[in-house]
Amino acid sequence: MSSYPQISLSNKVALVTGGSSGIGRAIALKLSQAGAKVAILDIKECEDLLDEIGRDKARFYRCDVTSAEEVKETVNRVYGDFGRIDIVVNAAGIIIRKDAVETSEEEWDRVLNVNLKGPFLVSKYSIPYMIRGGGGSIVNIASGWGLKGGPKAVAYCASKGGLVNMTRAMAIDHGKNGIRVNCVAPGDVDTPMLRSEAKQLGISWEDFLKDASNRPLARIGRPEDIANAVLFLASGMASWITGATLVVDGGGIA
Repeated sequence: MSSYPQISLSNKVALVTGGSSGIGRAIALKLSQAGAKVAILDIKECEDLLDEIGRDKARFYRCDVTSAEEVKETVNRVYGDFGRIDIVVNAAGIIIRKDAVETSEEEWDRVLNVNLKGPFLVSKYSIPYMIRGGGGSIVNIASGWGLKGGPKAVAYCASKGGLVNMTRAMAIDHGKNGIRVNCVAPGDVDTPMLRSEAKQLGISWEDFLKDASNRPLARIGRPEDIANAVLFLASGMASWITGATLVVDGGGIA
């Protein structure tokens, strides 16, 4: 860290949704390692992660990101507890592997609510506090399927495509406030959510993994791969980057 002071997050406060597992968990840990204090928002507890980061550096907040009332209350609590919000990472997400005919209205609404409405609500209520603190960085976790289509994932693709363009719109609106808004688009990453996809499709994990590894760098992604990209975009190293989507997928959509 001493060789790259621009990447230090010392004295910063990061709010991470979906931080109890998978990509969100790796992000929360990575940002804490760079010096940030971390507010972890999720519907699942993460006592072991709090112990790993340190109870003096991280707090857990149970929050359903699809509820405006819960998000507003939780963001207010985070600000009250930490005194500032500098970084917001919208990592909470779900996927349902069905095409348009198979997808029910309830399933469509659920995916869009978590993956698109959630980032909107968390950003909406965090931005005023970020402005009060002089600016900051928002990083939305989208997907390669937000840039291209994918099979049997119509609601997921729609939600992530919307998130990519919402990122651009927010970057335009809030650049004047010193807030940078960027997006990371992961490929297949070994997480509980990816393993659930194999089950939904009725494919063995071994066969699913073989297909997911069929890319130029010949391996599936690790949560840390995405966390590293988020750390870069959240840090001073990316001080002139906003409205961008960084694809982190081992060359999958190259």
